[in-house]
Amino acid sequence: MTEQRILITGAASGLGLALATRYARDGWRVLLTDLDQDALDRAVAGITAAGGAADRLSTLVLDVRSDDDWGAAEAWVRRTWGGLDVLVNNAGVATGGRFEHLPVEDWDWILQINLMGVVRGCRTFVPLFREQGSGHLVNIASAAGLLNPPVMASYNVVKAGVVSLSETLRSELEPAGITTSVVCPTFFRTGLAGSFRTPDEAVRRTMEKLVTQSSVPADVIAGRIQDAVAKGRFLILTDREGVVAYAVKRFVPPLFRREARKGAIRLLNSIARSEREAAAERTAV
Repeated sequence: MTEQRILITGAASGLGLALATRYARDGWRVLLTDLDQDALDRAVAGITAAGGAADRLSTLVLDVRSDDDWGAAEAWVRRTWGGLDVLVNNAGVATGGRFEHLPVEDWDWILQINLMGVVRGCRTFVPLFREQGSGHLVNIASAAGLLNPPVMASYNVVKAGVVSLSETLRSELEPAGITTSVVCPTFFRTGLAGSFRTPDEAVRRTMEKLVTQSSVPADVIAGRIQDAVAKGRFLILTDREGVVAYAVKRFVPPLFRREARKGAIRLLNSIARSEREAAAERTAV
């Protein structure tokens, strides 16, 4: 059994649960946090059934938008474990739609959770990491924050913000012995589509297809993240598609722009087709 300690936000489902399961099976002390205690209890039961030691699993209700909740998490970690080794800022939601359709309320919602939630988590635990002289921040962003696909403006912006924050913290905190990783997956099978908020029904249909048609489960992505974090990698691209796309953008910008334009046209055509299908369904009813 290792004495290493990890706190994961959004750990009751999806990628957060997959990460918690993997670290628990490897003997880590794991603090799962999420919005709902019942969901956390179910997650712990599932991890235990998968081979995680129940006495090394703990749960805490934490809304990443709440400074009070973050303060309670930090107090719990100090009181119960005497410190923390890895913080995984994973909790997130999704918004999207054609830019002119996106309401300001959706922008506020995703900014507070996906970006400011990460900011609050880092602000809470960096002082503890400084006291320890060690600690690892793992911020879950997205390939969208590097590649900026169409009809995802709000999601792209917050994930790009997480990348920028992580790059800043990497330089600022390394002299204090604190390391940072930022994770940028592309589409994989996750429950994120269930929280997808959009006023654009055609976009919803298209995005659900992209997620549900992926052949990569969250557990595989979690394994790649765990391996990369153990190696101390900063930018973690979890799949070949993301690696290739990012490399092309960096080193062959004209080719990236040309392919991005083609992809945008295909996506917009798909959305238009979805709109026609929806109109036909309403007419049939």
